[in-house]
Amino acid sequence: MLMGLLKSMRPKQWAKNAFILVPLVFDQKLFRTEPLFRTIFAVILFSLVSSAVYLLNDLGDIERDKLHPVKRSRPLPSGQLSPTVAKAVAILLPLVCLPLSYLISPLLTAILFVYLLQNIAYTFWLKNIVIIDVMTIAAGYVLRVAAGAIVVGVERFSPWLYLFTILLSLFIALCKRRNELVVLEEGANEHRAILQEYNGRFLDEMTGIVTSGAIMAYSLYTFSAPNLPANHSMMLTIPFVIYGVFRYLYLVHVRQLGGEPEELFLKDMPLLVDILLCGILMVVVLYLQP
Repeated sequence: MLMGLLKSMRPKQWAKNAFILVPLVFDQKLFRTEPLFRTIFAVILFSLVSSAVYLLNDLGDIERDKLHPVKRSRPLPSGQLSPTVAKAVAILLPLVCLPLSYLISPLLTAILFVYLLQNIAYTFWLKNIVIIDVMTIAAGYVLRVAAGAIVVGVERFSPWLYLFTILLSLFIALCKRRNELVVLEEGANEHRAILQEYNGRFLDEMTGIVTSGAIMAYSLYTFSAPNLPANHSMMLTIPFVIYGVFRYLYLVHVRQLGGEPEELFLKDMPLLVDILLCGILMVVVLYLQP
């Protein structure tokens, strides 16, 4: 049961909380001890609160997950984990994490609380409202970036990065919906009722809009942010961002993947290498340029 509980807390999806690191890196405070440790503490708190959300989500989706070819093997729908234990842990984690977050900043506590309420609303209501469902998912990523900005005390964080975060997270959420439609086929509506409101063409058109917007938002950041080198060398990272987006689209449309975004980022070697190279180049531009 303990292994089932840990699996249900979805440690693989803690990778999403890397978005909290964005302000630390782009505000040029990565190598400052206090902002770094405050950010790491915030990542841990968000990971535990997000695990409480995942437990609530699995509790609400037990019957539907039994119809999913992959999710039916999860601990709750398979019977490995008791719903009573899952409920107790889902309640306990926020009760511990919210007071601890107050030690860093009351604003961080407020963001964690909003994040928790938003995801509870998503689990029991918002996920059944077309378009709002994917926008709610995107809002979770923006809250992570905002939390990182608070704990770091950003001074020169470009608003273009907030817009890029919104559009990129919408891109990932829409691709996830498309994968569910393709993989589940006729049984899609039984697994997730909102899928009856979507079709492939509608999702592809929305994906095209947010894809173009995300690339443009990041491109505008690379030469308009106040703390970047005057020689516009950050623009060298644009091809890596474009390749990453195109590679993700390839995995979704050609390889029929995208249902578990965190696994794509961690397991697809070309995508992972692209992200690492882009990250290294960003650090060089931000920290090593005169």
